[in-house]
Parts: sequence; C-alpha cells; structure tokens
Amino acid sequence: MSPRLLPIATAVMFYCSSAMAQAAPAALESLTLLDQAGGLPDDFRDHFFDVPLVVRVERDGQHLGDARAVLTRENTLSLLEFTDSHDSTEPAAERERWLKALAAPRPMGACTQACTHGLVRLHYSLESSLLSIATENGGRAGMQPRYLALPEDGSRGLILRHQLNAYAGQGIDAAGRYALDTRGSLGQWSLMGNYQVDRGGNEEGELRHSVQSLYAQRELRDTFLRMGYFLPNFQGVNRQPRAPGSLSHTTVGMMAGSSDSLAIDSRAPSLYPVYVTANREGTVEVFRDGSLILTQPLQPGLQELDTRRLPGGIYEVELRVVEDGRDTSRETTVIHKPGNWRDPSRRWRYSVFAGVQHSLLDSLEDPKAGAFAAGGIVNYLAHPRAIVGLSAQHLGGENTFAGSLDWQINDRANLYTNAYAGEHGNGVDLQGLWRYRHGTVIASHNRSWQERRRPGDDAFPPLRPGAEVPQTHSGWLQTSALSVNHRLGASSHIAARVSHHSGVSNGVGVDLSFSRRQALSGSGATWRAAVFDRPANVSSGMRRNRGLDLTLNIALGRDDRRYSGSVGSRTATDGGRSLYASAGVQQRFEQGLLRTVAGHATVDGDGLGLSSNALFEHPALRGDVHAQRSSLGGTLGGGLNLESTMAIGGGKLAIAGAGQVISTDTGMIVDVSSELPDVALRAHDSRGGSYVLYPGRNFLPVTAYRTGTLQIDFDGRAAPAASIQPASLGYHLNKGGVAYGKVAVLSTFTVMGHLRDAAGEPLAGAHVINHAGRSVAEADGFFALEMSATAPNLEVRHPKVAGCSFALDGTTTRPDGDTWLAGILQCPPSSLTHAQSEAAASIAGAMP
Repeated sequence: MSPRLLPIATAVMFYCSSAMAQAAPAALESLTLLDQAGGLPDDFRDHFFDVPLVVRVERDGQHLGDARAVLTRENTLSLLEFTDSHDSTEPAAERERWLKALAAPRPMGACTQACTHGLVRLHYSLESSLLSIATENGGRAGMQPRYLALPEDGSRGLILRHQLNAYAGQGIDAAGRYALDTRGSLGQWSLMGNYQVDRGGNEEGELRHSVQSLYAQRELRDTFLRMGYFLPNFQGVNRQPRAPGSLSHTTVGMMAGSSDSLAIDSRAPSLYPVYVTANREGTVEVFRDGSLILTQPLQPGLQELDTRRLPGGIYEVELRVVEDGRDTSRETTVIHKPGNWRDPSRRWRYSVFAGVQHSLLDSLEDPKAGAFAAGGIVNYLAHPRAIVGLSAQHLGGENTFAGSLDWQINDRANLYTNAYAGEHGNGVDLQGLWRYRHGTVIASHNRSWQERRRPGDDAFPPLRPGAEVPQTHSGWLQTSALSVNHRLGASSHIAARVSHHSGVSNGVGVDLSFSRRQALSGSGATWRAAVFDRPANVSSGMRRNRGLDLTLNIALGRDDRRYSGSVGSRTATDGGRSLYASAGVQQRFEQGLLRTVAGHATVDGDGLGLSSNALFEHPALRGDVHAQRSSLGGTLGGGLNLESTMAIGGGKLAIAGAGQVISTDTGMIVDVSSELPDVALRAHDSRGGSYVLYPGRNFLPVTAYRTGTLQIDFDGRAAPAASIQPASLGYHLNKGGVAYGKVAVLSTFTVMGHLRDAAGEPLAGAHVINHAGRSVAEADGFFALEMSATAPNLEVRHPKVAGCSFALDGTTTRPDGDTWLAGILQCPPSSLTHAQSEAAASIAGAMP
C-alpha cells in the first residue's frame, strides 16, 4: 500500500470499527432467546427454556432485585417472584408492580400491546443473565425529581376522630367537651374540619358550640392553597412570631403559603459551596472531630465538594487531599446546613390569608362579623445561623404586628426573641439556651394572660386575717426566669430555677431539686429531694408557699409494678405549716382492656386524700378515668377522657381505638380472614412502622403523598403452615385518604409431584397453579407447590395440554404432616381428573 494512502486507510478502518461498535447493542437486542441459546449444548438448552431461572432485573438502569423467571422458545418471558432485593434502592411497590405486569408470558423486544406502566422494551442477556426493562421514563431516569407526584386519580376517604372530656365534683360545676376532628380526601383535595361542643365549669353553665374549621386544601409542588372556614393561624413557616390578641372567630376566605409536603427528602447541599483543588487525580477525605465522614474522588482542577451526603448542622471539617498515596494539602472549612431549614437554597418562606370574618354554627355572636380579615407571615434565612420572621394581622378592626429572630449563636448557644405591638399592648418574649459539657442554662422572659378564681368563691376556704390578697384576678402576667440543669456523674442530677413574676401576680420563686438513680435491694430506684419558695396562690391561703419534699420511686417484684412514697412540708390552705406523707402504687398490663392502674394516698394536716386512675384501651376505644377524694373536707371529684377514630374508605367502615391511629390523617382499612384460629399477622410499612393485624377489620396509619407498601407476614418467629394472600398491599394517597385491602390466611401444605402428558413425556416448564400459590415444573417435570388445605386443587397450564387439573381428595395418597407426595400426575384429555382415578393410576402409593 502506498504510504500516502496509509493514513486514509487507517481512518477508514477506525470509522468502520466505530460504526460496528455502535451497532453492536442494537444487534444484540435483535437476538431472540433462541438465537442467544444457539451456542449452548442440547443438554444445557433443555435446562434453559421452560424452567425457572434466577435473573437480575433492572428497570431503566435501576436495579430492582433478583427474580425467578421462565423463558420460552417462543421468545417470551414471565416473572414468578423476586427472591432477593436487599441491594436495591427501589421501593417494594415497584417490584410488585412489575411482578404483576410480567406474570403472564410477554414477548421480548419492543412492546406492541398492553404496554402497562409505560413499558417500551424487554431484553434478556444470556451472557449476564440480566433482564432489562425499558420504560417511557428511561430518558428521564437520570433526573432527580424534587417533588412527589400526587395519585393520578386522586384518593377518597374520611377519618373522624372523636374526643370526649368530662369532669364533675362536689362544690363545683360540671364541665365537658365533645370534639369532632375530620380529615378527608376528595380527588386531589384534602378536606379538614373541626366541630366542638362544650360546657364550661362556670356559673352560667351554658352549652357552647362552634365550627372552628371547615376547608379544602390542595398541595401544589412547594406551595399549598386553602379555601373555606379557618381560624386566623398560619402554616408553612419555620418560626411564627407570636402576636397576642388574635380573635378566636373563624374567617371565610383563602390562605396560601410555602409547603414541604410534596418535597422529596433529597439531601440538601451546604448553603455555601465548598471547593477543592487537585493537581492530579486523587481523593479528598473529609474529617469531623478527627473522624472520617466522607470521601470523594477528584479530577485535576477546581471542583465542588458533594456536601449533600454530609450530615446537617453548622460545623467545622478538615479537608485532606490525597494524591498518589500521600497528602498534598490540608485545610479547614465550615459546613452550613441549617438543621431547622429544609432547603437552604430557598431562603424565603411565607403564609398569607385574606377573607371576611364570619362564624359557622357558632353559639357566640361575633360582633365583628363581616369585617375584612387578612394577615401574613414571612420567614427569611438571613444567615445559616439566623432566621428572621415578620408578621402582620388585621382582625376585628385591630392591627397587630410582630417580629422574631431565631439565632444559633454557636454550637452551644441559641437565642430566640419575639417582639409584638397591638391593641392589647406591646411586649417582648425572650428565650436563651446555653449548653455546656454537663448541663444547660436557660434564660427566659415572656408575657401571658392569666385568670384567677376569686378567693371568696365557694370552691376555696375563707382567707385568714392578714392574708396576701392579689389586687386583680385576671390580666397580663410577665415572668422572667433562669434555670440550670446540671448532671453529677451518670446517675445524679441537680436542677435550679429562679423566677420573677409581675402583673396579676407578684413575687420571686425559687426551686431547687436533687435526684439520683441507684439500685436499692436489687431493684431500680429513683429518689428526689426538693426545696421551694414560691409566690402566694389560692391553695396556700394567699401566703408564700415554702417547703421541702422527699420522694422515693422504686420497682419491687415484677418490672411492671412500681411503688412510690414521699414526705415533706408545705404551706397549708390556711397559710400555716403542713406536714404530709404519701404513698402510691402503679401496675401496668401488656394485654387486656386495662393497661395501667394506679392508686395514691396522702395524709396531711387536713386529713386523708385518695386518688386513683386507670388507662384502658379497646380495639374501638381508648381513654382514661380518674377519681379523687380531697383531704380538705373529703370532697369527691373525677374525670373521664375518651377518644376513638372512625375511618371510611373503599366502601368500608372501620373503628379503631389503638394509640397508633389516634393522630393519623391517612390510613388503610385491612380485612383479615383466616382459616387458622387466633393467628396474628404483622404489617411492615415500607415507609416506617410495624403493626399487628388480627382476624377481622383493622385500620392502620400510612404515609400521605408517598407510594408505599404494607408487607404482610406472620407475627413472631414461628410461622404456621399457611399462606398469606396477598403478601403485600400497596398505597398512594393524599392526606385524608383511606385505602382498602383484603388479606386471607390459607392453611396450606406442600405438594410435590411429577407432571407428564398423555404420552408419558415430562411437562417441562408447565405452570402449576393453586389459589394459595403457583410454581413451574422443572425440565424433568418435577414440581413443588404450596397448596390450600381446604381446596387442594391444582391447574396445569402448558402448550401441550388443554384443561388439565387435579383434585387431591386424600383417598389414594394422604399428606404426611405439612408435605404431600402426589407421585406422577398424568394429564389426560379430560378437563378434570381426580388423583385417584384410573387415568392417574400410576400415582405413587401411601407416604413412607
């Protein structure tokens, strides 16, 4: 070849080889399963088709897990089950979705019909045993979504929380309250409502009622929109400047503000980026307090450190650049990831409302009804350590303004201030916290409204001559306090608080206590000694309340029973000195209606005082009841608190009283039917949480807006011979939504047999199906199947046979424990064949 043509020929050769390399993947995708298996020996090819194989499954490049699959010579594939997914970051609901979509044999290559879940193409590589699923979102797989997607068809449901509180006693008016709190979902809107009926313990004893909220709310990426009746409060900000004097009457109108409900919990970067420079390829090591917390490969040049993987907070780190096995540079920098600000890149947060002051079903007349109402709050991240807040409200013709500063001075000190001005006066609230090695110091100042009963009321004894009588019975109270909490070793603790009150009450209060945990006669015990000097109040005869208290709390005998006792001195109701002694016992129960029972007795200068309380929990109701006998005059009193939750969804209704669902706003009703008595299941939520399921109707809390799965398994380590159908329940709900699922527990045993066709040939790859399980026959026709004990029927599906099914009635062969060896099952042309019939005369005999 001419030397002049050599460069041209080389270029052409490289071009052609590049084209061939680019075409290789397409050629590989065009190969059918039969083509890929063409190079296999015949014996191996028989064990490749129509038998269960373990394959690695990926969707758009994301690993889903390892699964058992069946490949056919007709270039189809079907998934049987996922066997391992511990190294997959995808949720279980995604695996369940593709398991259902590929349960029936589906052709490989491009999807042409029934392309569910955006399926575009299926490809299997024999060389790597990899099943690749390509979807319409494959091109966007590399993009990190910032917000959750709402359910495509929305959600439905209604959750009603009932609360009943009551108290009555001798010499006082009975008081009670019933509240109905509702959470619901209709399409893409969440519904909120609250209705309350109460009777206060005052002389009038009037029955009051009102609707405090009734509105619909919609989440829109990083904002929310609210419409309807609501109290003039705010949502969506980190710090709410407090402005006293807000009216309790509702406003009908609209509210909008910032929202994190749909924000994905992605790792936020540092507010200020951190840059690293390397001369050669290397690694940067990030150390915090001498401990390695991150490593990142480096390329030559200037690049940004990936701070998203670093923990939250504001702290100093050391950066060590390692090149060619040696440190080339070290420097320190500060990471700024505010812990109380979700996304530092969004420095502004807000919430505003506007409407007309109007009440709904309110027994109290609003004198400002029809007046314009508006307000707003803004938070600004002025510095990684400082959040500034401003608020303004116009309610009932009155204007109120407030501002706040939340300042993290350093790693040990925090300061929060709040200043306000309005028709009800001006004031400043202040709270400072300083942490040191063995404790904390807290300084605070606040202004609050306080009401007091008149000392001459019947509920209190007459005052002694010369008693300190307050000038007013209601008004503003300003309190300044300094508290210190200090640890003395691992088991001792000392606390001190000094406070100063001015306004409706005046005076200085001092509290000092010492507590210690230790073993006493082999049992855990806690004892506490306290001295106090507090301002006068009604129960101390309007004299300063001074005294001391010594308390011992010890667990004797069983761990669920505790005894306590105390002795001390305090100011009596007549202003004199009163010595007292008390003893109590508490018993806890793990099972049954009662969960906690406690009793307490006190002896002082006035007589004997008794009190008791009990906490109970029923599947439909929970609450507590308490009763007291006063040592002063022996007056009796008692109270009751009840709460229950009702959920409606999927055409079903459930009532729950367990503590796990009391505060839930989204849930799932699960009906459990079982062939085994007293079986207990456990539902593991992929979003966190684990709950026990019992036969019958159950209501479980789930997470709103996020897709999740309830994995159903047997509670405890010993699993019975039974099958759970289905083993998982998926959900995707808006707040207030209620989903419905049904779980059946089937008593099962394992059937092992050998399938043959009418000619006596093994039915390799035959699908063996029972409503309790499914399996695929091996190359030699052997199979193992979990079968329902109450309906021992199996169906065989294979291209060589039609309508082949068996009913094992136990007349010829019987199960041995949890196993049944059925022997040879030969498919005749009939549609139903009993295992003991003449057509299956070759079935094996009794179990050995």
